[in-house]
Amino acid sequence: MAEEFDAQHVLDVGCGTGSLPILLAGSGRQVTAVDPAEASLDVAVSKPGAALVEWLHGDATTLPALSADVAMMTGNVAQVFLGDDWDATLNGIREALRERGHLVFETRRPEYRAWKEWSGESPVIRDIPGLGRVERRLDVTRVALPYVFFRHTYVFASDGLELSSDSTLRFRSRAEIEETLAANGFTTLDVREAPDRPGREYVLVAQRAY
Repeated sequence: MAEEFDAQHVLDVGCGTGSLPILLAGSGRQVTAVDPAEASLDVAVSKPGAALVEWLHGDATTLPALSADVAMMTGNVAQVFLGDDWDATLNGIREALRERGHLVFETRRPEYRAWKEWSGESPVIRDIPGLGRVERRLDVTRVALPYVFFRHTYVFASDGLELSSDSTLRFRSRAEIEETLAANGFTTLDVREAPDRPGREYVLVAQRAY
């Protein structure tokens, strides 16, 4: 099992709209949160408690000098990095950690083939303040492992406007993940089950090796 560690300074890479960083900051921790999407950060900074978090627009390669105890990537953020950007991200995170600091993230297991469920999912409908009712659909457009290509379609009930966004995820095997961690200065301490999604994801706990 991985050692227990006390994280007083947390770095959230790909923080999205900031719910987790705000929660952690509310517990008294120092939190730095970074995301490349300005729109997501605009939502994050508008939430109660957001003033306790240091918000940065960018990614792991654009961070200022930090000495975080632990870095995290949630929401399967690790899968959006498709090639050399994965190595660059791991290097950026390593540099932002203190000596022997930790990295924790989860990623979907390729063998579970989660994409087979996505196109069959029912549309998600949300009431967005200022926009009204918005329907979101997800369709897988191509599978060429380790890459899975998919499209989100958004339909706005107020005027019928329809917008689409294409994305790609990389499904790495456990062996590949551990190899890339080692190549970028990390020691894998533990690989765990996601407690709420057993058999679907790996949760990795790694430590800065140098």
